[in-house]
Amino acid sequence: MPSILISPPAGEPVALAEAKTFLRVDHDDEDALIEALVSAARLQVETATGRALMTQSWRTVLDGWPKRRVIRIARAPVASIDAVTVYDGEGMASVLDAGLYSLDAASRPARLAVSDQAPAPGSAVNGIEIDFTVGYGSAATDVPGPLRLAIRRLVAHWYQHRDGAEEGDMPGPVAALIAPYRLLGLGCRT
Repeated sequence: MPSILISPPAGEPVALAEAKTFLRVDHDDEDALIEALVSAARLQVETATGRALMTQSWRTVLDGWPKRRVIRIARAPVASIDAVTVYDGEGMASVLDAGLYSLDAASRPARLAVSDQAPAPGSAVNGIEIDFTVGYGSAATDVPGPLRLAIRRLVAHWYQHRDGAEEGDMPGPVAALIAPYRLLGLGCRT
């Protein structure tokens, strides 16, 4: 069940000025590097936790409905299901009425339950698209503090170890900060 990023976040959960203050950098010579490190750290934290930190839109593609018609959304926190589209045998799209599905955002991971009245796809491959919005919000302050601190600490680690001598797993203090936010048991279908 592949997921495709449709709209990336408009900003980062850690601003350049905030990262520079944390790094104790008072010049502008490495602003581009620090911004790249912040973006990479956000992606690392998102990958490790299964969470989208800032508001972003994704699409999950399925070949067909699972047996119980319950789909686990492999990203969190889910803000909304924007569209569920089913393609017939000739490739014509049909957007499902919102009354034919419901979001269980309280579960971890979130689940989408689809009614038996929803049509089966006519295409054998990629016959269903589920568009959804995830993230804590559009402002950096919407992101939980421990995740923002994990990004700052990861940026500092990478900034200090540019030669690659410290490559490998996430540093222990960063891993400890994100551990409570990891989604466990991500399955594609139930």
